[in-house]
Amino acid sequence: EVRLVESGGGLVQPGGSLTLSCEASGFAFDRAVMTWLRQPPGGGLEWVSTINTGADNLRYADSVKGRFTISRDNAKKTLYLKMTNLTSEDTAMYVCRLGGRANENGVRGQGTQVAVSP
Repeated sequence: EVRLVESGGGLVQPGGSLTLSCEASGFAFDRAVMTWLRQPPGGGLEWVSTINTGADNLRYADSVKGRFTISRDNAKKTLYLKMTNLTSEDTAMYVCRLGGRANENGVRGQGTQVAVSP
């Protein structure tokens, strides 16, 4: 069974940082393109970032470019999202998904909540 479990979310002040993790199981993680999405309160899913299998092709939404860093540890079967200089607009449920940006039907985790507030 393919399973993705996110962690690392929480409440942080504006300008703060958080690192999210997504632990994968049930598939060949080292051969999978992986993606982070987010869903703000009352909004739809937004693409955040995608990483290829070798971690040498990283893509970011313009809204997070320069502040967020996606990475992976294939030995640990874990995907990461390091978020810095957070603003209230980053408040959302963050979800990891198997596949690339266009793979809208890829398996997703349950998500981890990030709230940015003074």
